[in-house]
Amino acid sequence: MRRMLVLAGTLVVLGACAKRADQIAAAYVSPLQYDSFNCQQLGEEAQRISSRAAMVAGVQDEKATRDAVAMGVGLIIFWPALFAIGGNDQQTAELARLRGEMEAIEQASTRKKCNIHFRRPLPTS
Repeated sequence: MRRMLVLAGTLVVLGACAKRADQIAAAYVSPLQYDSFNCQQLGEEAQRISSRAAMVAGVQDEKATRDAVAMGVGLIIFWPALFAIGGNDQQTAELARLRGEMEAIEQASTRKKCNIHFRRPLPTS
């Protein structure tokens, strides 16, 4: 019984760790919101969204690293450090939304023949 409780507690803590930015999928955003944009406006919006997504991804990766360090310290040395693990939150949701907007801009760009494409980071293993 005790072993089951420890295992369940460990799984809950591991599930609370923040994901790395490359592990966060895009949320659906309708490309119809960009129908009234011309190619120049799509390009400007693409640049704005891309800059914000890069910033949020950096913060997300820092958070994932901090959580991993806290997990290591908590499991090996000092269990109260496990309470410092932040998990997934608004940052994750914002990054998913921004990635969805990037996909929507690409779709609108393709429809309007603007040729706007975002470079995608290679997933880490």
